[in-house]
Amino acid sequence: MFGIVRPCRHRLGESLKTQWMAHLCGLCLALRKDHGQFARIVTNYDGLLISVLTEAQAERAGGGRRTAGPCPLRGMRTASVAHGEGARLAAAVSLVLASAKVRDHVADGDGVLARKPVALAARRVATSWGRAGERTGSDVGFDTALLVDAVDRQLGIEALAGPGTPLLTVTEPTETATAAAFAHTAVLAGRPGNAEPLAEAGRLFGRLAHLLDAVEDRETDAASGAWNPLTATGTPLTEARRLADDAVHGIRLALREADFTDAKLAHRLLVHELRTSVDRAFGTASCAHGPAPTGAMPGGPYAPPGGPWTPMPPEPPRRDRRGLLAGCAVWMGLACTCQMCCGEFDDPWSRERREGLCANTDCSGCSDCCSCCDCCGKCCGDGCGCDGCDGCDCGCSC
Repeated sequence: MFGIVRPCRHRLGESLKTQWMAHLCGLCLALRKDHGQFARIVTNYDGLLISVLTEAQAERAGGGRRTAGPCPLRGMRTASVAHGEGARLAAAVSLVLASAKVRDHVADGDGVLARKPVALAARRVATSWGRAGERTGSDVGFDTALLVDAVDRQLGIEALAGPGTPLLTVTEPTETATAAAFAHTAVLAGRPGNAEPLAEAGRLFGRLAHLLDAVEDRETDAASGAWNPLTATGTPLTEARRLADDAVHGIRLALREADFTDAKLAHRLLVHELRTSVDRAFGTASCAHGPAPTGAMPGGPYAPPGGPWTPMPPEPPRRDRRGLLAGCAVWMGLACTCQMCCGEFDDPWSRERREGLCANTDCSGCSDCCSCCDCCGKCCGDGCGCDGCDGCDCGCSC
């Protein structure tokens, strides 16, 4: 899992969390259905935004759903998941961009990819993903050549960039690619009038994704000698932060120009969560509960067996208990999706309902609801840093 929009389920609330998981699972299953099990590895948090935007514009919001079978990542429970053209477009974009990322790593000889046999295998995988994304994109009327061209131009721009090169020159190919993907959701939803504002939102989202990736990788790139746009162009962090804040503001304005059937989840992710992503990347603030995919508590759900957060030893066997191996498989799935950190989950062995490690976090000590859960509600426009929630349901009890 990767991406800049990594919401804490505490902030989403039960309703939006369910919708978010429906799109995440829908993207994963769309990849499996069209391209096989291995393709599911390219599932990412930003890719599901394509599915979210498509459904948000649909005449019947939430209509493109089906019931999926049990999955270890859901505690072996069934679930209603998104399916249809939105999920397939998300899959196509994810595959093409993942293919480009692998090819880029191979070209740079990163890590084990410096070894010829591994690099050869990686190239074959990248080629397969690229062709698969092209086929799926064609099925939903999206020309993935736009994405491929953007990636190819990116390499050339980076080779020529140096001190004094405007940072936005480097981010342009990413902006162009995400603008095309966002705009096509309007075509799929039958709302052509939304194409222009969503293209603008996508352009700014691509800029933000490139910026935050550069900020988060700046120190590691410097240590390894890898190319980084901030270092190469001599852009200070203050300027990067200004550009990031402007992008978040611009996305909010662009979304207001679009016509949605149900914009709650899209607004939550692309307005409130993006602001949190910027704060997290620049180290200025974070949710008290921590981000969903990476915010494990010390010795948290990723700790090896025997750590302080390991489930209690099995009780005497009962008929409805899972066996040792099945329980371990479910435990790994829960840990990987951070369900043992935020929200509720079924115990991997006993199946009893349990609360996550931060489920009882006390918000009473916060100075206001914004600093605690980034809620909107009644405090919107009064010190929250936003000038209207457009009807979003932040789902925060504080």
